[in-house]
Amino acid sequence: MDDLHDAVGDAPRVRHATRADLPRVVELAAQHAEYERAAPPVADLTGRLAGLLFDGPAPRLVCLLAELPGGKVAGYATCAPVLSTWDGRDYLHMDCLFLAPDHRGLGLGALLMDAVVAEALDRGMTEVQWQTPAWNEGAIRFYDRLGGRAMQKVRYSLPVSC
Repeated sequence: MDDLHDAVGDAPRVRHATRADLPRVVELAAQHAEYERAAPPVADLTGRLAGLLFDGPAPRLVCLLAELPGGKVAGYATCAPVLSTWDGRDYLHMDCLFLAPDHRGLGLGALLMDAVVAEALDRGMTEVQWQTPAWNEGAIRFYDRLGGRAMQKVRYSLPVSC
């Protein structure tokens, strides 16, 4: 499936990323990291994403793009299956959803979320999970409007050495 939402006239669409889209995805990922006050993406992100999205018999990551009429990519969402031990099944974890600042408030976020949900359903999954920083009140309002349920947890990261 190339397009999850077909462009109708002047309507935006959501589609799966291609290798040719990787420079724009990396650019948006850098903007996303800056927005979330995080370290910038790794220098070889393009190659790493290519491996996760396109190489091998079963790609580990899905990247969906919000595309404006005329072809400009305004945002992205990435997701991957994750196992829930408590439920004994996979769910779709949305790792990122980001829209360039000048393209917010146009309904593109809802289109991306619809596409992520469609991806979960296509894989036989009944749940999508994600997280957002506690300070990101705009995102929290958006997810609440969509019917998302907030789960209070503290996220940890533990760097390990090889």
